[in-house]
Order: sequence, then C-alpha cells, then structure tokens
Amino acid sequence: MSILVLADHNNQALNAATLNVVAAAQKIGGDITVLVAGSGAQAAADAAAKVAGVSKVLLADDAAYANQLAENVAKLIAAIGSGYTHILAASTTTGKNILPRAAALLDASMITDIIAVEGAKTFKRPIYAGNAIATVESSEAIVIGTVRGTAFDAVAAEGGSAAVEAVASTGDAGISKFVNEEIVKLDRPELTAARIVVSGGRGVGSGENYHTVLDPLADKLGAAQGASRAAVDAGFVPNDFQVGQTGKIVAPDLYIAVGISGAIQHLAGMKD
Repeated sequence: MSILVLADHNNQALNAATLNVVAAAQKIGGDITVLVAGSGAQAAADAAAKVAGVSKVLLADDAAYANQLAENVAKLIAAIGSGYTHILAASTTTGKNILPRAAALLDASMITDIIAVEGAKTFKRPIYAGNAIATVESSEAIVIGTVRGTAFDAVAAEGGSAAVEAVASTGDAGISKFVNEEIVKLDRPELTAARIVVSGGRGVGSGENYHTVLDPLADKLGAAQGASRAAVDAGFVPNDFQVGQTGKIVAPDLYIAVGISGAIQHLAGMKD
C-alpha cells in the first residue's frame, strides 16, 4: 500500500496536526509520502523529510499554492493521487477544504474525521456529535479521508531521512483567488495543541467579563483560551476561539469551562 499525506503548513513549518496524520497512516501500513504544496516551501518540505516514518516527500513549489487555495491544491492531488491507495489529510480547516474537492475530481467518496484505524479500508468515525461511533468500510479503489488529530498520538518530528522530490505544478485552476487574511496573534498556546484550555460561554455575560475573568487565569496556567458558540455569536471573542462541533476540536489534559452550559455541540469538540 502507498499512502499520500497532505501536509498542513505555512510554507515555513509543518502544522503539528500533520504528525498525527502520519501516525494514522502508520496504522494503515505501507509507504508514506508527504505532499507539500506551497510557495517558497522548501523549509516545510525539509521538516517533513525529518518526520519519523515518512518514506518520501513531494514538493510542489509554485505561486499557485502560496495560500493553499483549495481548488489549486485539489487539482494537484487529483493529478498525482491515482498512484496511491490512500490519500489522507488532517481534519483542519485546510484539510477539510481541500480533500472533498480532490475526492470529487478523483470521482471517489471520502471518509471524514477518522478516529481509529480498524483495517486498510475500515475506520471508525464519530456521528451524532460524537454520541455514537460508526465503523465504516470503503469500497473505493482510493481511500480518501480526513483524520482527527486528537485521536492519534503524534509521531516524532525528528528521526526520519526521507528524500525530497520536486513535482510539477498543475497551475492555477483559475476559479478562485486569494484576497487577504486576518491573523490573530496571541502570546498564549495554540488552541488545538494546548495542554490546558480555559473556555468561556454565554454565562460570563460580556466580552469585558470574559477577558476580566479568564485572561488572568489563562496567563497563570499557561493555557490557551476557547469559547462556546454562544459566546462567539454574542461577539465576546473572535470565532477562532470557538470549541465544538462547528468549531475547533481540542483534547487537552485539563479543560476548564466557565459559564458554559455543556450543550452536546460543545461537548463534541472537547470530550476527549
């Protein structure tokens, strides 16, 4: 078996979730190739080559991939994906944006949010906001799936010595363009990778109360900050703070929920 893992990166470094996807790929078994599609992304490719368990790294370096536009990257995956038995990506914004498009171009169905590998084509995934776990088996020639990073222990970022090979760009699909992005920079840990998370909900009352009450606690604990959808919808904090079924999935060692009712949609994002 040969597995293609789409790297989640910022052209300089790998997103830690990529290491969890490689761990899932190892449970499937076979040769693991990591695809780095970016612009000026040699550093990300070199980082991918050092990941334990990776056999080869493919680097597609082109301005068309600078901002990870889903239409462009999906076109690339469709061009090279037919040579693999599995194509995997992290269940991040990037992975969930790109892989369904690639699956459509390859005329294959896909499996989302894989949390366990039962066999080469058999996987477990949560349904009903995590209240039930479905075991699904793919009958596709190419298994395409997104992997929930919190369900797999990351492989080592060092220790590998894979070769980096250049692959030809498939160019700009011409159906979308990058306009701009607004990045919230925080001194605290990244939410999905944090060991401790402090979240606030509707019960904190206001954005002012959220920061007055929770900022000192998060600083003291060295914690990331999160929120329920109700707090985000009320404008207390930006939507990249949202934890839950329609937000980010977290699995910290300690989760502190302040003024959060515990609705099923929120629990789906932090129950692990």
